[in-house]
Parts: sequence; structure tokens; C-alpha cells
Amino acid sequence: MKEVLRFENVSMHYHTKQGETLAVQDVNFSVEEGEFVAIIGPSGCGKTTLLSLAAGLLAPTKGKVVANEMAFGYMLQKDELFPWRTIEKNIFLPLEIKRKDTPENRARAIALAEKYGLAQFLKSYPSSLSGGMRQRAALIRTLSVDPDILLLDEPFSALDYQTRLSVCDDVYKIIREEKKTALLITHDISEAISVADRVFVLSKRPAKVVAEHPLSFPENQPLKRRENKLFSHWFEILWKELNT
Repeated sequence: MKEVLRFENVSMHYHTKQGETLAVQDVNFSVEEGEFVAIIGPSGCGKTTLLSLAAGLLAPTKGKVVANEMAFGYMLQKDELFPWRTIEKNIFLPLEIKRKDTPENRARAIALAEKYGLAQFLKSYPSSLSGGMRQRAALIRTLSVDPDILLLDEPFSALDYQTRLSVCDDVYKIIREEKKTALLITHDISEAISVADRVFVLSKRPAKVVAEHPLSFPENQPLKRRENKLFSHWFEILWKELNT
């Protein structure tokens, strides 16, 4: 498989008036094309910093991030849909920002929305949609500019548990069907096991990679994975690694 993202001995220091904080230390990992990678770690360990480094929003203090000119799409913890814009216009927003607002790209974005169950909501405003539907719209918005790699920053954490399971299943299905590469950060062990091809485990701050696990399940859906006996096996392993 083709490698599309690589961290090589990456460290990141933040400088404030109070002093210097080491957020990430000597991190090494890679992501391959079409792969769904999850990074788990305790709250505040530096997970979001890794996504910012991957996207080029931050430059590492040490080491390098190699992205091979990949285009990134960022999906946040909250949907961040603009309440004064319809779902359709929210989906078009990245096209406007990146100056790709052409009839062809709009048609592609609308086709994605229709394919994944948003056809009847395109002229609606975000306030009229459920949390799950809003997050689905946020993903379609991210996909509208056809990114190579999706960066997922705990995208289900703002949802209640039942909705979270359902939306996770939806998002996983869309990413797989659209053949996208995805990098997910989360502190939720169950979430990582349910979607990932590989899981990296981070230490407390400063974040270091303490373990890497390829996951293999016969099922190809998050909810089905949760029902498999391998799920509890992996949960126990990852729980111990996160709490050592």
C-alpha cells in the first residue's frame, strides 16, 4: 500500500508567558492510503496537536511530517454548521473558501448529500436537524472538496451515547464507500476498536507512542465489531496500556 502520511521523530514545544510546554515527544508513525487509523490517549496528552501537525497548521519543533502533497479535510468535535445557512449552503462553504465553487463541484457535493440521506434536508437550517444528521452533514461538507485524508478530532464526543453509536456507523460507512484515508483521535477505546485498521496508543503528556496494534475483524461495521468476542479482548489490552 502507498504511504500518504508519516511522522518522523516529531516533537512539539509550546511557548507561553508561563514557560515552555513539551506537548509531543519523538513521535513516529505512518498512515497508508485507504487506511483507517485511530490514535488513543488520555485527555490533554496532545492528540489534537498531532492532527494540527498532520494538516500543516503547526510546524514541529523537531523532526518532520511528510504528507506527500495530500489534501486534508478536518472534522471537528462539534458540527460547527452555520445556523444562518441552509444545509446545502453549509456543504458548499469549503468550495467557496477554497475557490472551487464550480457547478461541477456543487453537483458532486449535492450527489454525496443525496447518496447519504440528506436530500430532503438540503433547504433546511441546522436547527431543524438532529445531532446525528448535523454530524452527517458536517462530514459531507468536509468531503465536498474531495480531500485525500480525513482528520477526525473526536467527531462523536458531543453526541449522546445512542446517537454516537449510530453516527459512528454512518461515518465509517461513508468513509469506506468513498475510499478515503482517515486518521481519528479519541480517548474512547471502544470507538477506536470499532473503526480502526490500526490503533496507536499514546502516553500522558508529553505524548509518545507506547504501542501499535493492527486490528482484524471479520465484520466490517462498527456495531458488528462491538458484538464480536475479539472486542473485549482488545479493550482489555488497550485499557491496560492507557492506564500504565
